[in-house]
Amino acid sequence: MAQEQAAAVNSELLEDLEYRGLVYQVTNREELSKKMSEGRVTLYCGFDPTADSLHIGSLLPILTLRRFQLAGHNSIALVGGGTGLIGDPSGRSTERSLNTDDTVANWTESLKNQLSRFLDFEAAGNPAKLVSNYDWLAPLDIITFLRDIGKNFTVNYMLAKDSVDSRLANGISFTEFSYMILQAYDFFKLNRDHGVNLQLGGSDQWGNITAGLDLIGKMGGSDAYGITMPLVTKSDGKKFGKSESGAVWLDRSKTSAYQFYQFWINTDDSDVIRFLKYFTFLSREEIAALEQAVASQPEKREAQRELARQVTRLVHGADAVESAEKITAALFSGDVTQLSEDELVEALQDMPTTVMGEAAETGLIDLLVEAKAAPSRRQAKQDIESGAVYVNGVKQTGIDTMLTSEQRLHGRYVVLRRGKKNYYLVKFE
Repeated sequence: MAQEQAAAVNSELLEDLEYRGLVYQVTNREELSKKMSEGRVTLYCGFDPTADSLHIGSLLPILTLRRFQLAGHNSIALVGGGTGLIGDPSGRSTERSLNTDDTVANWTESLKNQLSRFLDFEAAGNPAKLVSNYDWLAPLDIITFLRDIGKNFTVNYMLAKDSVDSRLANGISFTEFSYMILQAYDFFKLNRDHGVNLQLGGSDQWGNITAGLDLIGKMGGSDAYGITMPLVTKSDGKKFGKSESGAVWLDRSKTSAYQFYQFWINTDDSDVIRFLKYFTFLSREEIAALEQAVASQPEKREAQRELARQVTRLVHGADAVESAEKITAALFSGDVTQLSEDELVEALQDMPTTVMGEAAETGLIDLLVEAKAAPSRRQAKQDIESGAVYVNGVKQTGIDTMLTSEQRLHGRYVVLRRGKKNYYLVKFE
């Protein structure tokens, strides 16, 4: 892991989490604080495999698990190989689609690989652990489930939970209705078998977490606690974790490092300090300095650049930061000739792309029309004459310009730019 390992338990971790705004609700705060100051706690957070990658909405709990590990505590990441086959009703107005066993198993393995980038499973002294609840839920027979576990929950108790109550108007299946009991059983099993005494989750998981605490108490488990983190929102009311091209994923093949970097660098001034506290390991002094920079020189976007660097480095590594900044500089200057082929494709993957057959040379006007950079030959001619057209970063002023195969970047690409920001990629095959 990039961060230094803690030599001893950090007794001030809970206070630091509160400074960062990472504690939304907590059970028995004073008792938990005392327990954390006396020694290690063992905690877990669950991640259901609803896709083959986690998105940045999961980054907050992942990094909070990491904070606990760096502070000397024992972190466990649970991948819901079992609960992923059921579906969590929390935060949803409709039923989830059920996926096949093979699909969920494959997604579970993908999530395990992703989580290993953030948690150190080989750290000396306090290695993180990775478990799947499929291991104990799959062998659980229906009689045991109903008699030994379900008997501890009344229907009235379950109906009062927000995750169920919010679904009653549209209906909820018994399958998703039972999810709360399964997650509670996870907490009980981990408390009994792994000494887990703390569960983390988003604020929408409060009902599931407290159900687990109740089950632990009724089935004779040891002391346990719960912490929920805030659901991340943006000050403009738009949903966090969405870009113009869709969800922002932690898998680089689904969201490129450049797109990922750009998501963070486009953070609004009103959100950036909060996100620095949430998603980075910068010190209070460093965050305070960046907050001052936002107040005094917001146009420099120093805080946004640091946020983008820090989070991109955490998720994709230092090389990804270097590449993303190189692409950013190239698109700002218009000089794309210094980009590698992979960087060029990554930079322009959201731009309009036209695939053309192999040709020795192509007229610039025809190319502009073919790539839809101009609606007509007449407009293309006017754009060239006005100096608004660039080919591979070079301004073109001749309406009779012919582009040869030698001018193609990496032998295949022509990058057209109309004005300052309108890019078009032409790929010859």
